[in-house]
Parts: sequence; C-alpha cells; structure tokens
Amino acid sequence: MQRNGMVARRSSTAALCVICLACFLLFPAGCRKRPPEPPPAPHVTVALPAMREVTDYLDLTGNTQAVQTVQLRARVAGYLRKVLFQDGQVVKKDQRLFVIQQDTYKANLRQAEAAIAQQKAQLDFAAAQYERYSRLVLQKAASQSDVDNWRFQRDSARANLLSAQAKRELAALDLAYTEISAPFNGRIDRSLKDPGNLVGSGENTVLAEINQIDPIYVYFTVSDTDLARLVKEARWIPGQVRNRQWPVEAGLPAENGHPHKGKLDFASISLTATTGTLLLRGVFPNPEGKILPGLYARIRIPVRTVNAYLVPEEAVGRDQRGSYLLTVNDQHIVERLAVKTGPLVGKERAIIEGLSGKEQVIIKGMQRAVPGRKVTTEALKSDKKGAS
Repeated sequence: MQRNGMVARRSSTAALCVICLACFLLFPAGCRKRPPEPPPAPHVTVALPAMREVTDYLDLTGNTQAVQTVQLRARVAGYLRKVLFQDGQVVKKDQRLFVIQQDTYKANLRQAEAAIAQQKAQLDFAAAQYERYSRLVLQKAASQSDVDNWRFQRDSARANLLSAQAKRELAALDLAYTEISAPFNGRIDRSLKDPGNLVGSGENTVLAEINQIDPIYVYFTVSDTDLARLVKEARWIPGQVRNRQWPVEAGLPAENGHPHKGKLDFASISLTATTGTLLLRGVFPNPEGKILPGLYARIRIPVRTVNAYLVPEEAVGRDQRGSYLLTVNDQHIVERLAVKTGPLVGKERAIIEGLSGKEQVIIKGMQRAVPGRKVTTEALKSDKKGAS
C-alpha cells in the first residue's frame, strides 16, 4: 500500500506540472508581471532672455525737510491788534500776517520828524551867523572869538541834525516792526497768540512758524562703502554735486516706485566718525505742497547704466551658493546656471553676469524642474523664440 501511495503522489505532481505548463503556454502575459512605466516628463515654460539697457541704482533712506523755517517774532512791545491769516494757510512773500498796536510808534515817528525840523532850523541859523561874523572879522567889526563860537554852534547843530535823523530812522523801523509779513512764499502754522495779548514786552514773542516747502529738501546718508562705489563706478565727486546736477529720485510712504525727480545740491565736507556715513541732500520741486517736512523717503541715486539680460523675477532662484537660473539644454535636460543679478526693473530682474542670450530659461514650472532630469518645454506665448 505504501508503494501505491507514492505512485499516486507522483501522478498528482506530474499532473500539476502539466497544468502549469499549459497555463504558461496559453496565457503568457497573465502569468508574468510587467515593469511600471516611467512617469511623463514635466511640462515647463521657457523663453530666451531679452537684453536691454538698465540703470543700476543705489537705494537709500532719508527724511524730508523744509528749505527754510522761520519763527515769526514780535520785535516791538505792544498789544496784538490783528491776525490776518487762517491757521495752516499758504501765504505769499510780503503778505501781512500780524499787526501790533501802532499809535505809540506813529507818535514817536512824528516826534522824531519834529526834532529833525528843529535841528535843521538851528543849523541854518548857526551857518548864517558864522558866515556873517566871518565877514565882519575881516572888517575889524567883530572878534575872532565870535567867529569861533558860531563855527561851534554850526557844527553842533549839524551833529544834532544827524542824531535826529537817526532817531527818525529808528522810529520808522519800530513802526515797520508793528506789521509782520511773510519773508517768503510758504505755509504758515497756527497762530500762537490771539489778538489782545501783550507781545514783545521784555522778550521776542514767537507768534507763528512758517515753512518754505517748494522746493523741499530730502536729507539722507551714504555709507563709506557705498561712497567708494559712487566714486569708482559713477566717478562721483562730493564737492561737485551742485555743479554736475546729479539726479536723485524719491518715493514717499504709500507711493509706488520713485515718482519724485530731483537733484543733489549738497554733500557734507566730512564723514561722521561714529557712523562712517556722509550726509547728502537732494532738492525736489513741490509746487502743490503735497510733500510735508518730516516724512520718511526712499531714495535712489543712479550709479551706472549697463546692458543686461532681463528675466522675470520669479525665474530667479536663490540658495546658499547664490542666485541661479534653471535652463534647458538641447537634450531637454534641466541645468542649474549660476548668475549675478542686478537691479529690479519693474517685474523683471537684470542679470549682469552668467547669460549669453541663447539659453532657454525656465520661466514657469520651476518647482517641477529638477537639474539633471528631462522636461517637456513649451515656449512662452508672448515670446516667439522658444524651445519646443
């Protein structure tokens, strides 16, 4: 029986082998596992870089300041009679702003004029007497002492007349000081004294402050490193900023870019020892008075103009090794290209070094592009020069 069992098991094994062989011959595909298909190459958009002339700027910060600031003071004592402006008003040069009590000063002027008339009469009389006695002494009809006396009287009267004239000028000045006018075109602050107050008594009372804001100054500083760059690349000489009319641009808070165009008109004669910076000043037209003193300002000064390739800012990558672009070669392989970037021109970044102009730069789809791997390229729709 043992032998019969062994024969049965062998028969079963042989039958199973026959079935497997038939399955392999009849269904070869179903019995073998296919390898997975590779994923398709990712799609990216490429474009050739465009060369343009771009200006490299030095970006700085500063603050606006009035060209002139004057405190209007009472130079004579008296009661303030009139305030002839509205607080915050734009005023013109020589426009009357304040009037101080004038009665006393008008009377002083009339008194000084009367003193002049009196001294002039005395001078005329003394001069006439001197001439008369000078003729009489020649005729032996008067003494020399009388001539000398009238000479003295004449010279004294002349001196008194000069003194009276000076007093009249002082009285006229005091009267003029009772009217306070704008020294220049500008914008006046609020009045610090109301009519009826005694001003100028024992002190020069401040009545208001006025600023000239057209044009307006912007003060800023430049470091010694940036100063060396200006001197080397822009051939900039601090002592000649006014002569060369060096352009400068400014942007204020809530403004895009640098819409205000001005020029440099001052550079300090030395750097600040503690900070190593040089004080500079730009002057900007401000006809509408929109720029107020004390505002924060973004400043940029042109350094040089160069020819550079422009690519979209989002196409520029940055890592520990520096800035780079992803390009596609003739075999559709992604390559990392190290570049040196320049200024931002609108939404495009200038590439100073690293490009020849023939590279297919990946503009869109950088997150899907891996250096060393293949990609499927598509030309930028607005650029007919693309790779396919």
